[in-house]
Amino acid sequence: MARTQGSSSDVTGPRIRDAALQLFARHGYAAVSMRQIAAEVGVQVGALYNYTSDKQSLLFNLMETHLAELIDARGERPWPEGALARLEDFVRFHIRFHLERLDAVFIAYMELRNLTPENFAAVEALRRRYEDVLETILRDGVAEGVFDVPDPKIATLAVIAMLNGVNTWYRSGGRLSLDEVETIYLDMARRAVLARAPV
Repeated sequence: MARTQGSSSDVTGPRIRDAALQLFARHGYAAVSMRQIAAEVGVQVGALYNYTSDKQSLLFNLMETHLAELIDARGERPWPEGALARLEDFVRFHIRFHLERLDAVFIAYMELRNLTPENFAAVEALRRRYEDVLETILRDGVAEGVFDVPDPKIATLAVIAMLNGVNTWYRSGGRLSLDEVETIYLDMARRAVLARAPV
């Protein structure tokens, strides 16, 4: 199929993904048609199929790309010494990375139910890779005697769920600065996992 005149794969492809991201986040995957995505980009609906095989592939690509970027960005950071320092680094990284990608985060969690079983398994595998970073930090902290978490997997999911809550309410220019929000959430995360001295 010929590409629409005036389009370019390195321009139109990202524009299609950006349009789909915004529309899925605003209206929900099920309510958005390929025709709406094409109208948002300004191309004929048939032209979309030069860049994606179908809407499901587009959704999967958005989720996979988001999680791959998350894992890569986390992996590029130096590994601080000690579990407490690593927990602080993880909390601050997680909050900042996700606040810059609100639509992608929303879709990554809210649209899982719309993935095919095969795509769901692939996305879940990527999510587990990221969760394993925090779980390792918590296990290391238990070994060091600074954390007390009977089930590191559950504690991992609980801490990440708490951190994701920032996305729902924080807005730049509000009562608290991002640094202040990070510090508050770090304190709550520490309190949730720190070993308590015997009374």
